[in-house]
Amino acid sequence: MVDTSSSSEANDPGESLSGICGETTELDESVDEPPPFAELNEKQAYKVSENNVEYSDKYGAKSNSKNASNISAPPHVVSPSDLADRLQSSLETGLSQAEASSRLATHGKNVLESEGAVSIFSILIRQISNSLTLILILAMALSYGTSDWIEGGVITAVILLNITIGFFQDFNAEKTMKSLLSLSAPMASVVRDGQILKIQSHDIVVGDIVQIKIGDVVPADIRLFESMNLECDEALLTGESMAVSKSILTLNEPSLSVGDRINVCYTSSTVSKGRGTGIVFATGMHTEIGKIAQMLKSDSDIVTDDDSSSSLSVKRKTLLDRLGSVKMWFKATLGLIGTPLQVKLSKFAIVLFALALLLAIIVFSVSKWKVDDNVLIYGICVAVAVIPESLVAVLTITLSVATKAMAEGHVLVRKMQALEALGGVTDICSDKTGTLTQGKMITRCVWVPSIKDMSFIEVQDSSEPFSPESGYLQTVGMKVVAHDILVNEQVKSSLFKQFLNGIGLCNLASVTKRRIDSTDEGKWTAVGEPTEISLQVFAMRFENGRSELEDQGWELINEHPFDSSIKRMSVVYRSPDKKYFAFIKGAIESVAATLATNDYSYENTHFRVEEMTRSGLRVLSVAYRTFEDTSKIDFSSREAVETDMRFLGLCGLYDPPRVETRGAVLKAQQAGIKVHMLTGDHPGTAKAIAYETGILSPNMAIASLPHTVMIASEFDAMSEQHIDTLPELPLVVARCAPSTKVRMVEALHRRQAFCVMTGDGVNDSPALKRADVGIAMGLNGSDVAKDASDMILTDDDFASIVRAIEEGRRLFDNIQKFLVHLLVSNISQIILLLCGLAFKDRSGVSVFPLSPLEILWANMITSSFLAMGLGVEEAQPDIMQRPPHDLKVGVFTWEVIVDKMIYGCTMGVLCLASFITVVYGANNGNLGDRCNYEYNDSCYAIFKARATAFSVLSFLLLITAWEVKHFARSLFCLDPHGFPGPFSVFPALYHNKFLFYAVVGGFVGTFPVLYIPIINKVVFKHLGLSWEWGIVACACVLYTVVVEVWKAIKRRLSLWSGKLVPVNHDIELNKSIATIGEPNQMAIAYSSSSSSTDDSLAYRTYTSDKHVSKCAVVKRPASAKIRSVST
Repeated sequence: MVDTSSSSEANDPGESLSGICGETTELDESVDEPPPFAELNEKQAYKVSENNVEYSDKYGAKSNSKNASNISAPPHVVSPSDLADRLQSSLETGLSQAEASSRLATHGKNVLESEGAVSIFSILIRQISNSLTLILILAMALSYGTSDWIEGGVITAVILLNITIGFFQDFNAEKTMKSLLSLSAPMASVVRDGQILKIQSHDIVVGDIVQIKIGDVVPADIRLFESMNLECDEALLTGESMAVSKSILTLNEPSLSVGDRINVCYTSSTVSKGRGTGIVFATGMHTEIGKIAQMLKSDSDIVTDDDSSSSLSVKRKTLLDRLGSVKMWFKATLGLIGTPLQVKLSKFAIVLFALALLLAIIVFSVSKWKVDDNVLIYGICVAVAVIPESLVAVLTITLSVATKAMAEGHVLVRKMQALEALGGVTDICSDKTGTLTQGKMITRCVWVPSIKDMSFIEVQDSSEPFSPESGYLQTVGMKVVAHDILVNEQVKSSLFKQFLNGIGLCNLASVTKRRIDSTDEGKWTAVGEPTEISLQVFAMRFENGRSELEDQGWELINEHPFDSSIKRMSVVYRSPDKKYFAFIKGAIESVAATLATNDYSYENTHFRVEEMTRSGLRVLSVAYRTFEDTSKIDFSSREAVETDMRFLGLCGLYDPPRVETRGAVLKAQQAGIKVHMLTGDHPGTAKAIAYETGILSPNMAIASLPHTVMIASEFDAMSEQHIDTLPELPLVVARCAPSTKVRMVEALHRRQAFCVMTGDGVNDSPALKRADVGIAMGLNGSDVAKDASDMILTDDDFASIVRAIEEGRRLFDNIQKFLVHLLVSNISQIILLLCGLAFKDRSGVSVFPLSPLEILWANMITSSFLAMGLGVEEAQPDIMQRPPHDLKVGVFTWEVIVDKMIYGCTMGVLCLASFITVVYGANNGNLGDRCNYEYNDSCYAIFKARATAFSVLSFLLLITAWEVKHFARSLFCLDPHGFPGPFSVFPALYHNKFLFYAVVGGFVGTFPVLYIPIINKVVFKHLGLSWEWGIVACACVLYTVVVEVWKAIKRRLSLWSGKLVPVNHDIELNKSIATIGEPNQMAIAYSSSSSSTDDSLAYRTYTSDKHVSKCAVVKRPASAKIRSVST
C-alpha cells in the first residue's frame, strides 16, 4: 500500500501511479485519459496537462496545469482552489452572509426565466374563454341585435364585472400558488461564514460552497472538490439513462462534452449515490439547463452555444402539431384541462349549456317557431336562468383559500387534485421517526458488553438534543463524568474507545456550537439525520466526535452510505498510526449478519435488545474490524468491507412522541380513518410507540390479533391472496423497507381504500407515487421524495396530516354548499319561467314572470357573494366525526341532488305562487299588453307581480345561504357546542362574517332596485311593493318550514348527513368510545329516549367503506355528560 497523502510528481508519463486499492495503472505517453476513478484516492486531485502528470492536495493548490491559470478556462479544467480564487470565495468557509446577500441582490435568484411572473394576458383570456361567459356574450349579442339597448348594456356590465372579479381573484390565486410553490422549492446545504446552513435553492449564488447527498437535486452547476462514491442521474440534461460516477479530478480538455465533465454536477440532476461538496460557478439561466431554456426561447430554428459542443435544433410546428394545439386550446376554453374537480364542473357547465339550448328550443316550440323579438328575448331569459354565472369565480376563490389555509397548517400543496381528494382518505400510512415522534433523538443509553461492571451507560435529564453538555451520565446508578469513565481500568481495557470511534466516525451528522461574538455563550446546532445527530452528540460527550477525530489524523478512505433495503451503513478510516479500520452501524439483525460467527452471543444480546425496546427505545448495533493486509481488500466493495465484523455494543435512542400526536390519531380514528405505522424500527420499539400514540389500544379488538404488528419480512413473504384474506391489514409494520410500503399501498387499493403515504427517502418515491396522496417530509425529506409527492409537510408532523384531511373535508363540504345554493337558484328560475310560458297577454305573447335583468341580478349580485361566503365557511364541528366520503361519487352526491331539487322546486313554486297571487288574486288576471318591452297603463299588475316574485326569489336565496351551512342541522341549532342556548342562532350566523354581511348586503340591495324611479320601471321592468310584502313574508316562512321539516326527516331517518349528527362532544366520552371496535369505525353516541339516567350508553359505528351500522352498549364514564345537540 502506497501512501498518497503527500504531493509527489511523476514527470515521466509512463510512471506507475498507486491508488488506494494497491493497484497500478500505467499511463501512455499521450495521457489521453486519466486512470480509472476507483483507483484514486478521492481526497486527491489528479492533474493532467500536455507535458506532466501530478498529484496535489485535495484543493489542487500545487497544480501545474496550464489551463488552471487561464482566467477564461471552463471550470472543469481549473483546480478548485484556483476557481475559488477566481470567484472570490473560500473552499473552507464559503462566502460570508453579507457577500452572499449582495450577490443575490446584484445577480438575481437562481431560477430559470420560464419560472417568472404570472401571465396577466393568459389569466384574462381564461376569464373570457369559458362556456358560462360565452353564453352571456351570446345573450348580450342577441339583446343588441333586438335593439334592447338597456338589457344589452346591463348584460355587458355583468360580463365585465364577472371578468374583473374573476381576473383579480384568479390573479391573486396564481400569485398565492407561486409563492407557496416557492416555499416547497428544494433546499440546499451551503457553507457560509464557516457554518453549514439550509437555504432554499433559489437563494444560492455563484461562489457558494454546496454539499449534496443521495436524494438531493443539484441546485446549481458546481465544480466538485470533495466526493465520496458520488453518482448523479443526468438523464434530464444528457439523455444518458445510467447514473454518472463523479470525481474531483481536474481535467485538461476544455472542449469536453457536458456528459464527460465528471468533476461537475449540473443543476436539476439527481444524486443517486454517495455525497459530495462543490463550489457554485453558474446559477439560473447561466447553467447548462438555463442555456437550453434560452435556446428554446430563441426565434431561430437552430441555435449554437459557443461554450459547449452541444447544439439544439428547434423544428417548426407541423400541421399535426398545430391541430394538436388547437385541440388543446379548445379543451382549455371549455375548462376540460385542470384538476378532476375543475374538469367535472366544466363538464357540468357544458351540460347546462346544452340544457339552455334545449330550453330555448322549448320556448321557440311553444311559440310555434314564430320567433320575433319577444320570443327571442324570452329564450335568452330562460337560457340565462340556467347558467350559474359565478360558479367559476367562486370555485377559484374557494380553492385559493383552501390552499392558503393548508400552507398555514404546514402543508404545501403541489398538486391541486390531492387537495380535492383529501376528504376521501380512509387510511394513513405514516413513518414514525420525526412524524409521529419529535425527530429529536437522544442517545438514552449504550450497552458495551466488553465493560464488565459498567456495561450500561445512561444519559439523564438531557433537555437539549443537540448539546453534549446537557444532562449528565450515569452508570450502575451513580452520576459520573465522562473523564472518570475513560480513565477507569475496566473501560480502558475494553472496546469502549472503539465503540465511541464507531458512532463518531460512521456518521454524517455535524454538531457545532455557534457564537455571535466572544461574549456569546453560543447555541448548539446540528445538520443531519436525527439518529446520527444523537450518536454524534453522545460521542462528543467524551470528546470523541468525528471532527475531533479527524483533527487527530483519522482520514476517511471510503464510505458505504445507509441503504434502507439492508438497514446499515459502513465506513473505512485510516488511523493516525496508518492502520485501517471499518466501522458499521445499523439494525441489530442487519449488523449481526456481518459479524464473525464466534463474536456474537445471540441470547445475551437479544435479551438486552428486548429490554431496551420495551422502554420505547430505538436500538442500533455497532461493530468494527481491522485490516491486516490491505492489498487484498477492495474498499469500494461493500461485501468485502462488511464481513468478519466484531460486535461492539448497542445504542438505545429515545425519540418521544409529539405532544399532539395522540390527539391527532384519536381524531383520525373518530373520522373513520385507520392509522398505520410503517417504520424501520425494531418491532418492540414500534409496538411501544404505537400504544403510546394511540394507534394501538388494549381495548381494540384488532390489537389482540397476531397480524396487527408484523415484521416487514413476514408481510413481504405473504402472497397477495394471503394478504387479502386477512380480516384487517396490520396497523404496525416494523423493519419496513421501501418495497413494503409499495405492497401496503397495493393491498389497500385492492380493498378499495384511499390512502395517504408519507416518505422522506429516495427509495420512498415509488410508494409516494402509487399512493392516492403522497406526502413528503419538508424538513428531512430528500428532493427526490418531494418531487414524487403531492404534498409536503413543512414541519414533518403527523398532526398536520390530520389537519390537512380536515381542510380537505371542509373544502369538499363548502363546494357542495355553494353548488346547492347556486343550483337551487337556477332550478327555481327554470320552473318559474317554463310555467310562465302559459301566461299570455292580449297579443298572445308569453309574459316574463321575471325580467332578464332580474335574473342576472339574482344570479350575479345576490347569489355570487353568498356563494363566496359559503366557500370560506369554517369546518363544521362534526366534520371529523363522519366517515370519509366516496370519491367515486364526487361532489354530486345523492344528498346534494335531492336537496337542490327539493329546495329549488319549493322556491320555484313559491315564486310562481306569489306571481299568480298578485296577478289573479288582486288584479283579476290582467296580464296587460307588450309588458315585456316597457311599462304602460295595462302593465301595473304584471310589474307588481314581477317585483313580488323577484323579492321572494331574492329573500329565499338569503335564507338558503344560511340553511345550507349544514345539510342536516336545524338553522336554529347550527353549532350547539360552540353556541349553546335558546338564542344560539344569532352568534352562529354572525360567526362567518363574510356570509353574514353578504346576506345583509343582499337584503339591503333589494330595496333600491325596487324603489328607485326609472331603474325599477325601465331597467328591471317592475314596480315597488306595498301590501305585497305580506306575500313575501309568508313565502319566507313557508320555505323555512319546508327546509326545516326536510332536515328533521333526514335526522329522524338517519339519511345521509342526518346520521352524522353526534349528540355528545365530551372529550373523555369520545376517548372511551374511540377505543372500542375497529379503528376504521366511527363511534357516535346518542342518548336513550327511554332512560336518560341509565349508566349505559348506546353508540352506533359506521365502517368507512359500506357505512354498515351496528350497535353496542358501553359503560358510561361517571364524568361524561350526555347532551343532545340535534333536534
